[in-house]
Amino acid sequence: MKKSVSIIGGGPAALLLAAFLDCQKFKVTIYEKNKTLGRKFLVAGKGGFNLTHSEPIVELIARYTPSHFLQEALLNFDNRDFRNWMNSIGIPTYIGSSKRVYPESGIKPIAVLKAMLDVLDKQGVDIQYQHIWTGWTGKDDLVFNTDSEIKSDYIIFAMGGGSWKVTGSDGTWLDLFETQGIAIIPFQSSNCAYRVDWPEDFVTEHEGSPLKNIAISCLNKRQKGEAVITRFGLEGNAIYALSPQIREELENQQKATIFLDLKPTLSCDDLHQKIKNSNLKKTSETLQKEVKLSPAQIGLLKKYLSKETYLNPELLAQNIKKMALEIKGSALLNDAISTTGGIQLNAVDKNFQLINKKHHYCIGEMLDWDAPTGGYLLQACFSMGRHLARHLNSIP
Repeated sequence: MKKSVSIIGGGPAALLLAAFLDCQKFKVTIYEKNKTLGRKFLVAGKGGFNLTHSEPIVELIARYTPSHFLQEALLNFDNRDFRNWMNSIGIPTYIGSSKRVYPESGIKPIAVLKAMLDVLDKQGVDIQYQHIWTGWTGKDDLVFNTDSEIKSDYIIFAMGGGSWKVTGSDGTWLDLFETQGIAIIPFQSSNCAYRVDWPEDFVTEHEGSPLKNIAISCLNKRQKGEAVITRFGLEGNAIYALSPQIREELENQQKATIFLDLKPTLSCDDLHQKIKNSNLKKTSETLQKEVKLSPAQIGLLKKYLSKETYLNPELLAQNIKKMALEIKGSALLNDAISTTGGIQLNAVDKNFQLINKKHHYCIGEMLDWDAPTGGYLLQACFSMGRHLARHLNSIP
């Protein structure tokens, strides 16, 4: 007789878990609060459907915080394994110039989701929509808004974090776990905009301007990429990747200091010589024509440096390479791409089973790990789903 598996939530981690569970061994049911599966998955695809990243596995694992927690899952189902699986279900992928992995041109996010759902259909996975999980009975049976009580041999929670509430990933489940004595951490924004109190005249002129080909540093981390000046502050991949470091400083000091390298391709000495030896009369012309800085970058230097520093070639070069900005806060949870917090990692074992609830597992963003954008978030969810499927399939 088949054992029953109940999966709460229908995001990427749940989809991969259901796809790889042994359908000869298990009767699998997904309980989804929405009318469709994968809503956050589809929202993530609106800006270019970045499924994973192609970098070598050792480098990929190092992108996660903490990296050791996901290491085994990522090694057992890495970015190449995922691409191979995608290809096997009719979704060929390619590596873009940024080394990110996308479905081949013309394949829309809904087609990727449909291919996954077709796998679930062939597996005989039952999907119950508009089922909102509301807690447990005294015997650890599942309770839903339909007043139904579900008894299951294995229960897997894959309910997401606290961002993008419109997709159903609202994190309201956190209190239910805490009442059961399961260690939790309040959600915090990650991969989000960070607040900078710009001078009004500066942001009026440069709001929406990109800072391209820069590097940003905070604490012990440096990230190359791009950022965009917004009225709220800064956002973009160059600052998203520093979320753990910025959060640490905000928590300890109520502010964080980041350092902008506006010209990573040139050394401080090279910049000094270019500025010092320029035949142009105005410093701003030298920065634009000789150093190739954008108007927004030049505006930053003018606004944040004293006149004496700005007109001193040596000091100006030093600030182009390391210009300090103060971060005052982060975007709200609902405006963040992802969140940290949720179930503490020491509350689950190496197979994501809750320590104090046998046969109950948690996977995906509802656990307290972090990763930058660029395909890392999805890859971790895919790998966790595959890892748990392998574990459950191996149980006698």
